[in-house]
Amino acid sequence: MQLAARRNSLPGDAGQWGQGGPLWQRVPKRDAVGRPYIDFMMFAPRLNRRPPHEQESVALLVRGVLTRYDECVVFADLNFKINVLWVSLKQRPGLLSELVAALRAKVPEFHLVAHNPHTGT
Repeated sequence: MQLAARRNSLPGDAGQWGQGGPLWQRVPKRDAVGRPYIDFMMFAPRLNRRPPHEQESVALLVRGVLTRYDECVVFADLNFKINVLWVSLKQRPGLLSELVAALRAKVPEFHLVAHNPHTGT
């Protein structure tokens, strides 16, 4: 699993945490046999206004959840500048819902950014 966060001072393994370029250049799109990955984005309002030690705590909580799903999570990016978590996963029925629920249980201020088919937008 690649795990990136846009902050120089995050704790953890330097091989997994670090600054990155634009998502469109870094996010893997398909596995080795060509199956597409699924992605989701979560928004945490005002996360970037929290003190650095609180941001680091949130990053560690997110990392803890994602590492429990290490066999399915192929990429994650926690961007403190825009308060967004992006996650790319291998396809498995129910996984997205399960992972979102696990993240919200640890960091309740995260909200899933999604299309609502009932609104037509």
